[in-house]
Amino acid sequence: MKIGVPKEIAANERRVALTPDAAAALIKSGLEVMVEAHAGDAAFFFDAAFEKAGARIAADASALYGEADVVLKVHKPIEQAALGRHEVDLMRENAVLIGLLDALTQHDLVRRLAARRITSFGMEGIPRISRAQKMDALSSQANIAGYKAVLIAAESLPKFFPMLMTAAGTVFAAKVLVIGAGVAGLQAIATARRLGAQVWGYDVRPVVKEQVESLGAKFLEFDLGVTDAEDKGGYAKALSADASRRQQEMLAERTKDFDVVITTALIPGRPAPRLITKETVAAMRPGSVIVDLAAETGGNCEVTQRDRVVVTGGVSIHGPTNLPATMPIHASQLYARNVTELLNSFVKNGQAALDFEDEVIKGSCVTHNGEVVNDAVKAAMAQAGAA
Repeated sequence: MKIGVPKEIAANERRVALTPDAAAALIKSGLEVMVEAHAGDAAFFFDAAFEKAGARIAADASALYGEADVVLKVHKPIEQAALGRHEVDLMRENAVLIGLLDALTQHDLVRRLAARRITSFGMEGIPRISRAQKMDALSSQANIAGYKAVLIAAESLPKFFPMLMTAAGTVFAAKVLVIGAGVAGLQAIATARRLGAQVWGYDVRPVVKEQVESLGAKFLEFDLGVTDAEDKGGYAKALSADASRRQQEMLAERTKDFDVVITTALIPGRPAPRLITKETVAAMRPGSVIVDLAAETGGNCEVTQRDRVVVTGGVSIHGPTNLPATMPIHASQLYARNVTELLNSFVKNGQAALDFEDEVIKGSCVTHNGEVVNDAVKAAMAQAGAA
């Protein structure tokens, strides 16, 4: 079985799906690994390191896609402008694709994969179960995003994060609110605490209070009249219109007290919940900073713009959409481990052996044998078609 690792062509994507050490492990297990020339350069994993690990360097994308039985990617396949063809169309029919596909919303891509008879796996569909923790790419990359969000806030804030006692007087610690206590939010809380800020966390799921407080932060609690705010996958559920309105009002009342607000609230397959209105931003102190990690799906803040810094009333709102790519060494290393764990779970004796009763395969496999086989993706596509 030949494993192919193409160079990522999405704008500003610096990660690579496989690192030299991960390639060496696959080769040791009996698989052949091909890496497109310069695929790892932006992450500082150069061709020589891959060759030393035993991988073969493919001259270009056409050569790699033409041979690969399994293609490992970070970003979902897109149009290959240099060749005038879509990356999916470059793949061999019946090949296997593993990557972050955003399959719940990228329906045209899913249909293209099915038409090409590609067996595709979306890393975003890995279930949150103990056995699959080593495959959980969303968590590994969210950790990086949460960490980097705090560094962006600290650099942008015109104040110190820690309290300082100087001969000229005492500088009080910055106040930071992190909205959403998933992986990214908890990492943001931990990082802000390490930088010396006073930190509060908020989440609609009361069950995360203990986790927030274990990191040394305080937990904001609002009575939204919601008793079941978490789905079976551990994600926050969408709130009703009334509960959402009350949440906005309560957050508006408290947000003006903070120097930094970092938002991380996401609902898989849906636009990001709107938590901070433009009126709330207007009430914040000049010099305050918002870092919106939900910018890619519409933003938790009404003022957020993708990959831009908007300054209004002296408040800076950052809308980064791919922070893991700004730390490509560790992001690539972690992602490569996630991908290889998934690959090893279904490759037996050099062949793909898919058990659709397996919870991991059932949750992550999107297309197979020319059909969409993922229940969640099929439901999302049916709902979009009926809308």
